[in-house]
Amino acid sequence: MRTAVVILNWNTEGYLRAFLPPLLASCPPGAEVVVADNGSADGSLELLRTEFPQVRTIPFGENLGFTGGYNRALAQVQAEYFVLLNSDILVTPGWLEPLVAYMDAHPECGVCGPKLHALVPSEGGGYDKLDRFEYAGAAGGRLDRFGFPFCRGRVMQRVEQDAGQYDSPCDVLWITGACLVTRSSLWKELGGLDDRFFAHMEEIDYCWRAALRGHSVTVVPESVVWHLGGGTLRPDSPFKLELNYRNNLLMLENNLPATVGRFRAGLTMSVRWLIDDATALVYLLQGRREYFRAVRRAHRGFRSLRRGLGAAASGRRCVTGYWKKCVILQSLLRGAGIFRYLKSYEDSNRGSR
Repeated sequence: MRTAVVILNWNTEGYLRAFLPPLLASCPPGAEVVVADNGSADGSLELLRTEFPQVRTIPFGENLGFTGGYNRALAQVQAEYFVLLNSDILVTPGWLEPLVAYMDAHPECGVCGPKLHALVPSEGGGYDKLDRFEYAGAAGGRLDRFGFPFCRGRVMQRVEQDAGQYDSPCDVLWITGACLVTRSSLWKELGGLDDRFFAHMEEIDYCWRAALRGHSVTVVPESVVWHLGGGTLRPDSPFKLELNYRNNLLMLENNLPATVGRFRAGLTMSVRWLIDDATALVYLLQGRREYFRAVRRAHRGFRSLRRGLGAAASGRRCVTGYWKKCVILQSLLRGAGIFRYLKSYEDSNRGSR
């Protein structure tokens, strides 16, 4: 099999019903569609058995997250190219061929993906395809100097209309995991996704590690798909915020030392930690205590997880030695124990909830 399109499903029976038929109709010969299920309890597996028997199903008995689910699923798939595709993606005929053709013609390319346009529910049922970019990936992603991700076609919450401004293939730092094509050989070389992430930013980490191995990461604008987004965790979920803060630090520790050197990586992560602290303070002063606690849990989770090894630990350049030295700098810059003040402030207001 040349190409395997693998959907990781978790309680999105409605999306499978709506988006699997156009996906199956669009796949050329030599492409297989696989659905791996993360312990869904909404009837997804029954739907696949009764209405899509031609789709290979890999059921798991529990929610392994995006990282664990894909790592286990792709270990059971044989293909030259792996396509990671969200269940809330709408494709149209001809979306896959440009991606595969680009990989065939550019052996240095390890990861590629399409442009992502926004998909929204329509008033009469169904979905409307928009000509503006979608938040999750737009036209390919990059990072700012402190490790915050942004996209071509999207900065912060603002997205652009697609007027052809990104219609040439372009190397970027990352492709969204909503629709990502990678060589199976590279997937195995990198050890798949870092299991510690569970969900969110794991694809950025994967693409960054691929780039550090000398592979390009490219947007192929001839291919366009439409993404609904927010199907698993709502945008304002404190758990999603926690994962983003925690995994951003894991991603930086995995890749920043090999990119800029250990000294600059340590300084950058120290400043980033302070930015997170300041953001947590803003959340608390705004009365958004769940977000404040999410940042605190993210930092605790990072400190715990960084002591272990992820699935992609090979090739990881840990900043452990320099990190200890940066604790002194952090303590000085954090202004005489800001979190002790914040915790006392939170505790004093606990009775008013």
